[in-house]
Order: sequence, then C-alpha cells, then structure tokens
Amino acid sequence: MFDGRYPAVLLFGAPGVGKGTQGAILGRIPGFYHLACGDVFRSLNMGSPEGREIYEYSSKGQLVPDELTIRIWKKALQGHIAISQYKPPDEFLILDGIPRNPHQVTMIDDIINVQHVIHLICADENAMIDRIKRRAIRENRADDANEDTIRTRYKVYQADSEPVINAYPPELVTRIDAVRSPAEVLQAILQVLVPLQNQWLAGLPDDPLS
Repeated sequence: MFDGRYPAVLLFGAPGVGKGTQGAILGRIPGFYHLACGDVFRSLNMGSPEGREIYEYSSKGQLVPDELTIRIWKKALQGHIAISQYKPPDEFLILDGIPRNPHQVTMIDDIINVQHVIHLICADENAMIDRIKRRAIRENRADDANEDTIRTRYKVYQADSEPVINAYPPELVTRIDAVRSPAEVLQAILQVLVPLQNQWLAGLPDDPLS
C-alpha cells in the first residue's frame, strides 16, 4: 500500500562487493530505478561549496556528515522525480550507499518505504580491495586508487554501516554471496525482488493519484 513514501530496496555491503554493478543492471529493468549515493556525489561540481566539502571527506575514505549527505541526496531524488526519470510509486527505488548508519535510517524513514534489504557478502577483504583498485584504473576514480584509503573505508563500514542491517527486521534482509559471477548474483537478487514487486504493484490502485 502506497503511503506517500517511495518504495525502496537497499543494496548493502562492504566496498567492492558489487552494489553499483548490480544496481546499474537493475536500473535498466522496467519497474526499477537505481539511485547510487556515490554517483550523486560524483556528479557534483567540485568547484561548488558542497562539492568541495564532499571531496574533503571522500578523498580520505571518511563518511560524509549525515546532514550534508541527506540534503544532497534528497535534492537529487527530487530532481529525478521532477524530470520524470524516476516515477513513483510504480517503480522500486534501488538504493546503494544510503543509509550508511542508523542515524541516516531514521532521517530518511519518512521518505522511503523499505521493502527489502539485499546484503551482498564477501568474506575475503583482500579480494574486494583488488577489485576496487582495478575499478579505479578502469573508471579513473581517484578516491579508489589508494589502498590505505580503501582500508579506511572498510574500517568505517564495519564501525558505522554494518549496524544499519540490524535496524531492519530480519525478514526484510536477504544475504547473497557476492563472490559469484555478476549474472549469478543478479539471478539471486531477482528471485527475491520479482515476487516482491509483483505483490507491491498488485496492491496499488489503478490510478495512484486518484
């Protein structure tokens, strides 16, 4: 039932597990819309006050302060709706990179209605670090090129972000092995999301605005 909040699925996991890859694929499937917090930050003009402030934190592997994160993210979300790129409530919002701590969970609870949390798991930290470094070269992402910065991001994730999982009921969380091929990971995700989306759409009125 649509209550005014946007139906959302969270892609969650440590840096390098493939959240962006899976989110981008899902975003090309009708009925899903991918909005990555990292992409929102990277699209900022680095000469703007907000852009400079974001880079000051991200270049050190640190989390951006909550108030700044949510303000920029909300502005981006509203922009995507205004130009009809994202069309709620008929599309599931696929989010990665937000919320990143329990405080952010509370801050966006009045904006999104979390339908499910996909927790991508990888027990081999070194394998993920190698994957991030290869991505940095391929995509020219300076914030991913330094191994010390990457390991700092892992420590921040473990301390601040992992508790987010505990903020949601266990029945809303599915753990998926991220070490498998991207196609296998996608298949496992869709096995969860397709029935969920069908159930959501069946509960919408014929005209959501009526």
